[in-house]
Amino acid sequence: MPSAFTHEFNTPAFKGKVSFSTGLFINGQFLDGSDNTTIDVINPTNGKVVTSVSEGTPKDVDLAVDAAHAAFDTTWGLHAPGAQRSILMSKLVAIMEKNADELAALEALDNGKTFNWARNVDVAGSIDCIRYYAGWADKVTGQVQETTEDKLTYTRHEPIGVVGQIIPWNFPLLMMAWKLGPALACGNTIVLKPSEFTPLTAIRMCHLINEAGFPPGVVNVISGYGNTVGNAISSHMRVEKVAFTGSTLVGRKIMEAAAKSNLKNVTLELGGKSPNIIFDDADIEQAVNWAAFGIFWNHGQTCCAGSRIYVQEGIYDEFLKRFTEKTRSLKVGDPFAPDTFQGPQVSEIQFNRIMSYIESGKAAGAKVEIGGERHGSEGYFIKPTIFTNVDPSMKIVQEEIFGPVGVVIKFKDEEDVIKQANDTVYGLAAAVFTQNLNRAINTAHKLKAGTAWINCVNSLHSNVPFGGFKQSGIGRELGEYALANYTAVKSVHVNLGHRM
Repeated sequence: MPSAFTHEFNTPAFKGKVSFSTGLFINGQFLDGSDNTTIDVINPTNGKVVTSVSEGTPKDVDLAVDAAHAAFDTTWGLHAPGAQRSILMSKLVAIMEKNADELAALEALDNGKTFNWARNVDVAGSIDCIRYYAGWADKVTGQVQETTEDKLTYTRHEPIGVVGQIIPWNFPLLMMAWKLGPALACGNTIVLKPSEFTPLTAIRMCHLINEAGFPPGVVNVISGYGNTVGNAISSHMRVEKVAFTGSTLVGRKIMEAAAKSNLKNVTLELGGKSPNIIFDDADIEQAVNWAAFGIFWNHGQTCCAGSRIYVQEGIYDEFLKRFTEKTRSLKVGDPFAPDTFQGPQVSEIQFNRIMSYIESGKAAGAKVEIGGERHGSEGYFIKPTIFTNVDPSMKIVQEEIFGPVGVVIKFKDEEDVIKQANDTVYGLAAAVFTQNLNRAINTAHKLKAGTAWINCVNSLHSNVPFGGFKQSGIGRELGEYALANYTAVKSVHVNLGHRM
């Protein structure tokens, strides 16, 4: 019998008690893992164990896949009309809204992000995403193609079947919603692996899914490690599609496993090293505020973080002065304190990785304008950091740090900055700040990135597609575009009179 997590929150942001099973969620039930082992969940503010959750194994993935197939063949897929799927998804939305503060508190507890950001962005965005795709569930349709008068030809957009989904630790609930939404709307059944660092909201969502009345086996959640559970999902012969959000390095492994097994369909949302371009004519106050948000929001643990900040030479000195002052004003501390902007990094592993990049920048001769060291003596806090005097070959310029570390680089003109901005293996996002509309649009069009923001950053909507160019991924999340990831197109030819 799996253990339960019980916790009393008594914080300025949220007060309340939570209690729920932390087992694997298979076929609508919470179970121990096959090996009866557990994974410790760590509070990143102090490095102490919060609770333990059941650890899944490849055997458990087999059980989950069996349950998902049984549901697809009997109670979901083509056996559940889109209108029925929409009703259940809408019920889930209502239950999520009722439990929004609890979900935000759990997100802050094991991830370290602030309660306010979790409540107003992660939870709100997750609810909006599921609601958006609930609206699509009965509108996934094919087309009729005109061929000849003695023939009827049409297409059906059918659910793929059992799909595997592997989500990251930086936006646990939101990434779960991004994956569940289109998959459920299209009629697929799911085997999902949350990050071992941040499993609590995914497990809590399983209780809400049961409460909403989804048939057993439609959604299955297996907590576990990437090299066991993640690999088992990616290489499973009865999983027809896998969707992954995470690092480019792991994305390669997912793609390789998919190719070596049953050549399953793959969508990948991977890393980034996004340029943020600020021209001389930009509203400098707004550019400073957005640049700080672009790199330091979510502790820099954002795939589309604007980590390369290019500033035109005419305003470089003034921008750097104001940007440094803005960075100094950002409060780092308790995620549940109402005035905290940045909490701890998610784990000791991530903390050490970021600090190694900071040391690399110092050793390479870059100048630390502010930050560059840990904050406090407990937990995984890092001061927001700005480097200048960098060289394009430095690791801190080329590689994704995934932390609160940005580089500020001076540029001369549009041709110069576009060349620098595109000099990366990534292509997830980019931003342009200017009050010249022609310049803004022309620059945005020349940047090799899946998303280009003009006079804003990190602005996402459930109905707008998101995904990368180059090594930042394959396919698109969100919007109508994401539905294509979860349907198989069948062409049907009906002979109305042609005789042999």
